[in-house]
Parts: sequence; C-alpha cells; structure tokens
Amino acid sequence: MATTEQTDGGALAAAAPEARERILRSAYSLFSRRGIQAVGVDAIIEDAGVARQTLYRHFHSKQELVLCFLERREELWTRGWLQAEVMHRASDPGERMLAIFDVFDGWFRRPDFEGCSFVNVLLEHPNPDDALHEASRAQLARIRGFVASLAAAAGASDPEGLAAQWHILMKGSIVAAAEGDVEAAQRARAVGVRLLAS
Repeated sequence: MATTEQTDGGALAAAAPEARERILRSAYSLFSRRGIQAVGVDAIIEDAGVARQTLYRHFHSKQELVLCFLERREELWTRGWLQAEVMHRASDPGERMLAIFDVFDGWFRRPDFEGCSFVNVLLEHPNPDDALHEASRAQLARIRGFVASLAAAAGASDPEGLAAQWHILMKGSIVAAAEGDVEAAQRARAVGVRLLAS
C-alpha cells in the first residue's frame, strides 16, 4: 500500500503537466488577444488559477513563457489552422496560394479577430537581437517558406521572390483588417490574381 507521501508525490507529478498546460492556455489566450507587453504575469496567474511559484516552476521567466506561446501559436495557428485550411480548400498550388486569402476572409470577419501575434511581438520587441524578435522573425520566415513551396509547385520562375511579395500582401491585409477593413482579404486576393497572371 502506498504511503501518504508516495500518494501525494504521485498526485503532484500528475498535476505538473496539467498546471503547465493551464498556464500555457491562459498565456495563449491573453497574449493573442491583448499582446505581450499589455499582459503581465499576474494576469496569467489569475486566469490560470495557479500560484506564482507554480508558474515559475514551469517557466523561469516571462520571456520563456512568450517563446512557448509563439511555438504553440505556430502549432495551432500556422500549421493546424492556416496551412491545413489552405491544403483542404484547393489542390492546385496557385489556387492554394489564393486560398490563403479566402481563409483570411473568414478570419477577418470574426468578432474575435486578433491580428498576427508574430507581427505584434516583432513590433513590441524591435531590437533584432532580442530573443522574442528573433523567434517571431523565424516564425514569419516559415510562413513565407510555406508560400514559397506553393509558388514553386505552381511553376513560378522565382518562388522566393513571389513568396516575399505574397507575404507582404498577407501581412498588409492583416493590418488593414485591424484598421476595420473587413474586405481586406478579398482586396489582397485580387492583387494576388494579378501577380499569378504575370
């Protein structure tokens, strides 16, 4: 029969991943909606319902928590949502590039539209040597890489160049949507059609 100490230890060990996930879920929600600078550790602790000591046991600093948030954002937003939706909506590579804006169109019209976390973090931490700036830039580069792979499959003579132009359209449409232009994705798509035609 297990002693009380062994039982408590087992319960603590089982609770640890759950507490970490709860903290990360709270951070994800708050950082996505309000930005990094506006959300303090206290707000995450309160939302997650954990002790300060518990948060710092799993994440040694706010910066470490933000880096984990960016990884989770890539997992859920970039790969799990954007790329998955694009691949589902079309089979032709060029049409998949245009489908990015179809996916964006629904996103821009949602009442909980929150903008691009990678761009937001990049702007909140403008020093290129900052770890958060570097991580955000790397996340954006991987999105551009996804577009470049579609451009290459579509037969573009300069896939990287086309992807750079396309990514500017993507980021610009997100900013326009944040300004209140709910048609921004469709406007960007129309420019994209002309780019593909040329």
